[in-house]
Amino acid sequence: MEPPRNDTSQQDPGRRRPWVVGISGASGTPYAASVLRGLLAAGEAVDLIVSRASRLTLLDETGIAFRDAHWRTDLREWLARGADGKPSTFPVTDEDLADVRYWAAGDLAAGPSSGSYPVKGMLIVPASTACVAGVALGLSKDLLQRVASVMLKERRRLVVAVRETPLNGPTLKHLVTLDEAGAVVLPASPAFYAGATHIQDLVDFVAGRALDAAEVPHGLYRRWEGELGGGSKEEGAPEAP
Repeated sequence: MEPPRNDTSQQDPGRRRPWVVGISGASGTPYAASVLRGLLAAGEAVDLIVSRASRLTLLDETGIAFRDAHWRTDLREWLARGADGKPSTFPVTDEDLADVRYWAAGDLAAGPSSGSYPVKGMLIVPASTACVAGVALGLSKDLLQRVASVMLKERRRLVVAVRETPLNGPTLKHLVTLDEAGAVVLPASPAFYAGATHIQDLVDFVAGRALDAAEVPHGLYRRWEGELGGGSKEEGAPEAP
């Protein structure tokens, strides 16, 4: 007897299930770069969406012009750049990007726009207040917002790393709406207990917390262990007697 056509037990267990990373127009492109490096280092597949507004931010913050036709070259240059703007800080090869798929922000027929497209979840890093409003209101004005709406309706993991200060009343209401809909609202708020000594440390802390929310393993920051002064202790230093 043949199984029903919708019998999920017959699906390929090795089927690609990526994390969707959406990058909106808020300041904070180094956060996105760190999240992407963390996902790739963890062996995760990535579907990437770069909004039109975020291209302007990326150009302003890094000098990199992100182009649809040359996205792989531009992405490799971007991920190799440190948070301080120095190029070639991180080694990134074409092989590292082999399991990255790029979708243009205007392509509303893209795979992730459908709930039937298999993904693990989505991280929006950074999330502008305009993006937050669009997702909270269900506008789906571009692919990024549409995919976020799909995550909510399919009850999949959605991490929204909002990057704005101060926050006004409407934005706070939109964030509450997202929280109530099941999203993880994660403000891009660096902490200092991990012993930051460089801007990259602060960026990696936020990126690490976003990956924590997605339950993706990483080693981007030193975790709190209940010991005061742990952040000022050098890595590998012997414990005090």
